[in-house]
Amino acid sequence: MQRMALTDQPFETHGTVKPYHPFDAENDAQVLRKAMKGMGTDEMAIINVIAKRSNVQRQQIKLQFKTMYGKDLIHDLKSELSGKLEDLILALFVPGPQYDAYAINKAIKGLGTDEEILIEVLCTRTNEEIREINEEYKRQFRTTMEKDCIGDTSGHFKRLLVSMCQGNRDESSTVDMAKAQAEANQLYQAGEKKWGTDESEFNRIMATRNFAQLRATFREYTRIAQRDILNSIDREFSGNIKNGLKVIVQCVQSRPSYFADRLYRAMKGAGTDDDTLIRVIVSRSEIDMVEIKKSFLEKYHKTLSMMVKHDTSGDYKKLLMALIGPES
Repeated sequence: MQRMALTDQPFETHGTVKPYHPFDAENDAQVLRKAMKGMGTDEMAIINVIAKRSNVQRQQIKLQFKTMYGKDLIHDLKSELSGKLEDLILALFVPGPQYDAYAINKAIKGLGTDEEILIEVLCTRTNEEIREINEEYKRQFRTTMEKDCIGDTSGHFKRLLVSMCQGNRDESSTVDMAKAQAEANQLYQAGEKKWGTDESEFNRIMATRNFAQLRATFREYTRIAQRDILNSIDREFSGNIKNGLKVIVQCVQSRPSYFADRLYRAMKGAGTDDDTLIRVIVSRSEIDMVEIKKSFLEKYHKTLSMMVKHDTSGDYKKLLMALIGPES
């Protein structure tokens, strides 16, 4: 059996927001208090603090603010801010797993189901992140994320989400070439070679294998099928299961590229999908925003900063630009 250890794409790479040094939660709390005290609000003072602190540091500031002033920082921010700037600043004060749990719950419990958000979160997070989201979901909503997904989706898409909810993908970087060849053939037999599609085989392989293994399998698949796996998924699947499988493939190939797509689609055309813009920039700012910016430029021949600048305005734009950071 031929095995080789390949360096997988790192799950955590380069964020544009990093822990601030030297960090002084007491001083930051004083700055925020002063920015909101009296007539008017000094939004830039708030932005200058929040955009340069990590999420962990923001939690410390929130605690320090209540300790010093006997007031809730989030309550004060809500009373002083409005619109998309308020949405963005409040999002930045929510711990990552809690933020994802809220996004999943909103996608399920809102009017209809926002399958794109379910796919974006559940198909792109690491095992550890999924487990933390599961714990947070149960704590916040007194039920499990899996149970809510089952109740609001159906068919093969439901099964894919249940698989993703387990947070149990192999995250090693070992590649078994014999298995890659065998499973590429199994995918071919389950799809292109078959009248109809055996969706369970796609689910089994896509939900369990590590990313390096899947990249090897996809290369073998292209050799066998004479077309790439994304093309085959387009031909063999439809609806939400197609979209979910495609996102897994995109993340295997390049997670930053997938998020670059999400940001581009949030801004292209008439109007802006601010919820997606906020969610992606907030959730990726400490993880891989540097790579997302690079991928955005390569794919769309314009900088992410330029597109955000043209698509947003005011202090909301200033804070987004601060989170994205300067283009290299």
